[in-house]
Amino acid sequence: MSTGNPSFDLFRINEDHEALRGAVRAVADNKIAPYAAQVDEESRYPQEAHDALVASDFFAPHVPEEYDGVGADALATCIVIEEIARVCASSSLIPAVNKLGSMPVILGGSAELKAKYLPPLARGEAGFSYGLSEREAGSDTASMRTRATRDGDDWVINGQKSWITGAGISEFYTVLAVTDPDGQRGSNVSAFVVETSDEGFSFGEKERKLGIKGSPTRELHLDHVRIPGDRIIGEPGEGLKIALRTLDHTRVTIGAQAVGIAQGALDFAVAYVKERKQFGRAVAEFQGLQFMLADMAMNLEAARQMVYVAAAKSERGDADLAFFGAAAKCFASDMAMRVTTDAVQLLGGAGYVRDFPVERMMRDAKITQIYEGTNQIQRVVMARQILAR
Repeated sequence: MSTGNPSFDLFRINEDHEALRGAVRAVADNKIAPYAAQVDEESRYPQEAHDALVASDFFAPHVPEEYDGVGADALATCIVIEEIARVCASSSLIPAVNKLGSMPVILGGSAELKAKYLPPLARGEAGFSYGLSEREAGSDTASMRTRATRDGDDWVINGQKSWITGAGISEFYTVLAVTDPDGQRGSNVSAFVVETSDEGFSFGEKERKLGIKGSPTRELHLDHVRIPGDRIIGEPGEGLKIALRTLDHTRVTIGAQAVGIAQGALDFAVAYVKERKQFGRAVAEFQGLQFMLADMAMNLEAARQMVYVAAAKSERGDADLAFFGAAAKCFASDMAMRVTTDAVQLLGGAGYVRDFPVERMMRDAKITQIYEGTNQIQRVVMARQILAR
């Protein structure tokens, strides 16, 4: 799957990246971490994190400078998400979903569309969510039932979208809809920008979730939503291709989120076992626990390297990004589930109660194996790339 570049040149962490990590970590530790347990307990939106991210330009760091953004590259954006996820997975979804929702506009939108929607996103005035999945069209996205019909110069959209992260908080939504019901499957879908204020656009009730409770997940309801024709992203029929290209890039950010969650759990577990004493000595001195910690750290670092390589490929637009994006997301999320589960085990009974953060981290880690394509689907994506060589 190599592009021919030497492995040591696949990505490079420079001084700017390290300075960025320090800046994000300070914001995360001081402005986000103190509220993480409360956000989870109350299942409320992390407004404190939102405000801190806007103030520090980490709300949507991926937006190019020409649209009032800071122009963070893909690796830098992953570092932002990773460091926030280390203390609060719910809060890390703010920059992650802003990239997911706006990436179709960046990849396929007209100059006018970019100029209209990217600057307010960059300034933190509006969030951007992504409406692809439906009740009966999860992994099988091409079977979606939402329809968009031409009416003069406008489009009228009818349908429903499920599992939408940030729904009700974001102002803008990329919505995929079938525009040619009789057309070829997969080539009959178009992408549009829908705004919260559009008449006929509403939201379902908040989902009651296992984890990431601070990030609202709701359905989108579109009842004869009329939007102007210039809000289509790309050409009619290009929507699904744009949507899948988007996921090639944004799956990398879910890998980064998984790495951050795992890092937070490992850090807490290490500190705990150094202090906790049994049989007259710190439990960190027992070889069985040391082996667990070694495996946790080893797999975490392997996942981090995969994510950073995939981020570099995303930035360059390498031909093998689909494989590496899927691999990074799959490996990192499976790793995060193992590491957080082991962190709970290392704390013993203390790991199973809400007084300590590792049980929250374990619950939060689970979704990284599911959203933006289940890990079973990631393996399908990888296999197709391998067989196409």
